[in-house]
Amino acid sequence: MAKIGLGVSTASLYKRKYNEDSVKYLSENGVRVCEVFLGTYREYIPEFAELLKERKGDMEVHSVHTLNTHFEPQLFSANPRALEDAYEIAENVLRSAKILGAKYYTFHGVARIKKKVSYTDYAAIGKMYSDLCAKCGEYGVELALENVEWAHYNHPGFYSGIKRFCPALKGTLDIKQAREAGDGYDAFLKEMGSDIVTVHVSDVDANGKLCLPGNGITDFRELFLKLEGVGFTGAVLIEVYNENYGRDGELIASYEYLNDIAEKIFK
Repeated sequence: MAKIGLGVSTASLYKRKYNEDSVKYLSENGVRVCEVFLGTYREYIPEFAELLKERKGDMEVHSVHTLNTHFEPQLFSANPRALEDAYEIAENVLRSAKILGAKYYTFHGVARIKKKVSYTDYAAIGKMYSDLCAKCGEYGVELALENVEWAHYNHPGFYSGIKRFCPALKGTLDIKQAREAGDGYDAFLKEMGSDIVTVHVSDVDANGKLCLPGNGITDFRELFLKLEGVGFTGAVLIEVYNENYGRDGELIASYEYLNDIAEKIFK
């Protein structure tokens, strides 16, 4: 096996299997690492995490992820009640992460819905990130901000701006979201550098249609070499939409394809 985490996000099985069945399926098919995408309020509770822990077998849960719009924007709210409610949900997610042994919380932050709102007050926003990182630390979890085209970190520069005021922050590189932002992943990879703990991967065909890694034109050897160059030791996780492939077995084949490449680079 490659000397990094190589696996699949349960988001790739969304609408095909519920999370408790997804972790069981991935584990039984040889996937050693996963990210659990918690997508609804009933999944943000420790009792559900206990069920996942039972079903996942020996598979490692590298990170948890949540549905951004449920509560993450409110973690930056000026309304004390909204902030308190959001933190209550976030703490349940962190309790769940601890139960699952997850090291990281993949985070989107604020959705950039309001066009006239400024997102460049890095000192103020960074203080809020620092508070959240401290809360994560209480559960043995690190916060990993993901580049997302429609959310807080949608352009190079935001991460480094926040990092100055939140040294504990880590990074999640999503090559799909980088592609959608129009910059490609190089600038995001360079900015986050050794802070990258999680990478979400997908592929595109010659027409730009999203597909599983190995079914398109993305040079994953090049990506892995660049990650190795910044000292990456985290997890590379397949994250695609359910309509991007046919049979469930294709997801496992893609995992094996990436693992073959990773074994030659991360030794």
